[in-house]
Amino acid sequence: MKLSVIIPCFNAERTIAAQLEALANQHWSEPWEVIISDGGSSDRTIAIAQQYQEKLPNLRIVDCSDRRGAAHGRNVGAQAAASEALAFCEADDEVGPGWVAAMGEALCEYDFVAGYCEIKKLNQPWAIKARSGGRLIDGWEDGIIRDNSFVKYAVAGGYTVGIKRSVHEAIGGFDESILIGDDVDYSWRVQLAGTKLHHIPDLKIHYRLRHTLADIYRQAYGYGKSSFFLYKKYQPLGIYSGPLPDAKTDWKLLLKESVKIRNKEHLAAWLWKVAYQRGYEQAFRMAQ
Repeated sequence: MKLSVIIPCFNAERTIAAQLEALANQHWSEPWEVIISDGGSSDRTIAIAQQYQEKLPNLRIVDCSDRRGAAHGRNVGAQAAASEALAFCEADDEVGPGWVAAMGEALCEYDFVAGYCEIKKLNQPWAIKARSGGRLIDGWEDGIIRDNSFVKYAVAGGYTVGIKRSVHEAIGGFDESILIGDDVDYSWRVQLAGTKLHHIPDLKIHYRLRHTLADIYRQAYGYGKSSFFLYKKYQPLGIYSGPLPDAKTDWKLLLKESVKIRNKEHLAAWLWKVAYQRGYEQAFRMAQ
């Protein structure tokens, strides 16, 4: 095998078929495989994946239900991989045309790569604007929204990242104690160890945002908690150029902003701010 595509998943019956269909439509002259690392799904995720074993003859399903989290799923998938070139994507996104070939060829030249994250195909305009501060943007060049200009190193999002097995193993894989933000931590540890991140324009992924207010809240809350822990861990190592923020916020100001809500987009954007701040404050209190 010249490339192993690893997909961690849990109860992904609503989206995994789209991802596997996109992979089934890939063409590359070299042999490659798909490994689904399942965290104990109780829905039809496995049954749907098994239906693609004819379209993707090198598709395997491995069990990672012994521990919670995408980081563990990625590590278990990497351990099962037959290739020295590892590519990670996710069950709720879709790889773009030519993704496998672009990934395989990039990893022949570089040790650590990331691609372009396109967000218009799978998402409604209101969801994009809510996540990007009112702008209908096309995508994220390196897999994340660039709202932290004081961060020293870029991030390869776990939904489109490739790495050589030797580099992955040298840093101990993904940190399984991190349930959200493990890809950020992974990217920074790889770069701190001396491996440069290369962005490959042809390595495109179609990224799926959250489309219910409950899911938006849960994701933002998790990101808020993760953000604080990453600040604490990496500011002493020089990743951040600014001081560690405290957990203070003007909740009266957020309440005033709520009066200006006129539509679902405004509500979602406001809810994201509230949930993110609550998650950040919770992490701050836990660290005291």
